[in-house]
Amino acid sequence: MTIHKSAEDYLEAMLMLKEERGYIRSIDVAEKLGVTKPSVSYATKRLRENGYITTDQAGMIVLLEPGMEIAERIYERHKLLTALLTGLGVSPETAREDACKIEHDLSEETFNVIRRHISRHS
Repeated sequence: MTIHKSAEDYLEAMLMLKEERGYIRSIDVAEKLGVTKPSVSYATKRLRENGYITTDQAGMIVLLEPGMEIAERIYERHKLLTALLTGLGVSPETAREDACKIEHDLSEETFNVIRRHISRHS
């Protein structure tokens, strides 16, 4: 199944919020991604319809297994690429921004080679 970059961004942001705060609220997703609350409402509706998230009784967003898998994959790419770029001398802020751009388009083969290279040289 193909998932769009924007959906990957939402799922990754949700995972990051879950790790940071222990819960995921729509308003926090909007703030983290710099989007409007209606944009988050639309995106969460689509993610829910596709089986990536649900909401609990308190209205908090919960990542379902398929959503968690995508979020973890993208977040792993983000962290590794950020570390690689900062290791090369890129400022942390620019490294994070560039990693966010690269993480979606990098092939699995290239990512695995980068991961192996970093493991051998760490």
